[in-house]
Amino acid sequence: MENILVYLWLVVGFVCLVKGADFFVDGSSSVAKILRVPSVIIGLTVVAMGTSLPETAVSVTSAIKGVNAIAVSNVIGSNIFNLMVVVGICSAIHPVGVNKSLMKRDFPFSFGASVLMLGAILDTILFGADENVLSHYNGFTFLVIFVAYMAILIVMTLEERKTMANTDDEDYKVMPMWKSILLIIIGIVGIKVGGDLVVDSASDIAAMFGLSQTLIGLTIVAMGTSLPELVTSIVASHKGENDLALGNVIGSNIFNILFVLGISSSIKPIVTDRFAVIDLVVLLAFNVYVFILAKANNRVGRVGGLSMVALYAVYMVYIIIRG
Repeated sequence: MENILVYLWLVVGFVCLVKGADFFVDGSSSVAKILRVPSVIIGLTVVAMGTSLPETAVSVTSAIKGVNAIAVSNVIGSNIFNLMVVVGICSAIHPVGVNKSLMKRDFPFSFGASVLMLGAILDTILFGADENVLSHYNGFTFLVIFVAYMAILIVMTLEERKTMANTDDEDYKVMPMWKSILLIIIGIVGIKVGGDLVVDSASDIAAMFGLSQTLIGLTIVAMGTSLPELVTSIVASHKGENDLALGNVIGSNIFNILFVLGISSSIKPIVTDRFAVIDLVVLLAFNVYVFILAKANNRVGRVGGLSMVALYAVYMVYIIIRG
């Protein structure tokens, strides 16, 4: 009976995370509209951040509780899942067109964030440390770079908007301020409760089957916390809003590394295992593959999308075999 409850709490945790993120995005988007923040900035910032809140909750909770492997593997696993499965499925449904500014600015920055994370982990080895660690210093550095990126993004977006027709879309519902704030609060509570349930349940499951926290973080937790990106991007792709689908994934991946791990390692240094380096190299390789696919025809077609999902399946087999 106890074993069944562990799985039940894991599912409840994921539901709280996904619905909490959904409420948070709706409430935040409505407040932004009321305050007359441009819709394009809402999409690039609030939506990307909102769909990454489950990763934030899980990783920060993991860091506080000392379940460090889940914190790092959750971020790496989520970024790989976002890139290969979310974009892959969206491309299989409808070819995903690529925005030029996204390819010139955001995609390379996402790749650079992954390189920065790899360097932060490896520098402890180069200096003769026994363990791979994301230190307080690494966390603060990530956060500073994240703030700088967001500032540049907002400035460049506003400049781009001046040259475009004023086409405010109404994809984000405008609600009364009290209701918007209430949704934000409910969302935050849902994310916090869901994060606790997912971390505790995933750790219990790992212990029950003798599985490593890294494997659980890369599979169950990573897929579960990436559900908001998956749902948001598939809906956007189905509606033909491909820029939103790819932009949501790239923005979320940047947010996951620089903000999520920045906050987590600022709270408590995160010890990583040797597999984190291998998984980061895989993430970088997947980034290069998707970039080449997108650059070839200024879009990711159906065949390319299916190949991305297939590569992710091969990667899943590998990490399950290695344990």
